Amino acid sequence: MRIVIAEDNVLLREGLVLLLNSEGHEVVAVVGDGPEVLPALLEHRPDAAVLDVRLPPGFRDEGLRAAIQARKALPGLPVLVLSQYVEETYAAELLAGGAEGVGYLLKDRVSRVDEFLDALGRVAGGGTALDPEVVSQLMTSRRDPLQELTPREREVLGLMAQGLDNTTIATTLVITERSVSKHIGAVFAKLGLPPTDSGHRRVLAVLAYLNS
Repeated sequence: MRIVIAEDNVLLREGLVLLLNSEGHEVVAVVGDGPEVLPALLEHRPDAAVLDVRLPPGFRDEGLRAAIQARKALPGLPVLVLSQYVEETYAAELLAGGAEGVGYLLKDRVSRVDEFLDALGRVAGGGTALDPEVVSQLMTSRRDPLQELTPREREVLGLMAQGLDNTTIATTLVITERSVSKHIGAVFAKLGLPPTDSGHRRVLAVLAYLNS
């Protein structure tokens, strides 16, 4: 996999390069400033980008803006955004353009190598990977569309938002896959999602909640 990294913290940046190279990936560009991100993405057209939300010179949302612009110029570009803290507005804004091939992780998650690599792989494959803390805060602060969901259905939706499949959700909640399917069907119905491709509806379930 060809990857572009945008991170101003030298230790984290070099650690990511070493980790990804050791896993057989090719880091085609490494940048540390916001204005460098979009040109690097457009030049290299990577298989995935790993971007810090806040980059010099403003340390506000330079990485996020570059990610959004890049996905407009290169539709479907897989982007995994890293953030020091849960920044609800940034997560919602990134996902508003479509959740396929999008990830939002807290930087602490990078130290859990297996989880980070799994998230990157899901995003590169067109899936979604949201940090559990991000999902938790989004679901706490935006309750309106979820009022009709049962506590178990909220749990299932939260795990769906993390990008987990039905088997993993069943294992996590210690229930059967059949029960997971029933809960997901109930979530779709209560959120008013039309009967389309189930994989697409999983994305729509998260977006319907975020955009409420």
